[in-house]
Amino acid sequence: MPTTSAGLLLYRRAPEGSGPRGETGVEVLLAHMGGPFWARKDAGAWTVPKGEPEPGEEPYAAALREAAEELGLPLPAPRRPDLDLGEVRQRAGKRVLVWAREVAPDAVDVGAVRSNTVEVEWPPRSGRRIEVPEVDRAAWFAPDAARAVVVSAQAAFVDRLLEALDG
Repeated sequence: MPTTSAGLLLYRRAPEGSGPRGETGVEVLLAHMGGPFWARKDAGAWTVPKGEPEPGEEPYAAALREAAEELGLPLPAPRRPDLDLGEVRQRAGKRVLVWAREVAPDAVDVGAVRSNTVEVEWPPRSGRRIEVPEVDRAAWFAPDAARAVVVSAQAAFVDRLLEALDG
């Protein structure tokens, strides 16, 4: 049965004049999935920080908890109310619900990201278990760059964020 994950897409307004036509751009924070399988991958290896709700936990509360756990940082205060970006279904059927939070431009030091860890079997079908970080790094991306590296179904969240900000 497909699982459900909830996540938080942090975004910031890039410095004035940094957009491709000199406008103020938006950047989103994505996390690179950890572990040996993802180590040399870029396209499709980045994700919105997210995870599965605990039993009885509301998805929005799970999104906040999971983002803090995966980034290993306290979540920055929102500059305005968080935006509900809806849900997508990923290729394997996983349902992903995401909210977006605007943060101050200097609110997240991506060099300080220290994810929680998970146990995985590596190499696959070897029976050997290793502990790896859920995410091994995070970075700010302009929308076009984000679409190029994020898990394909999650690109819709970038588009929905931009639509909400333009609307």
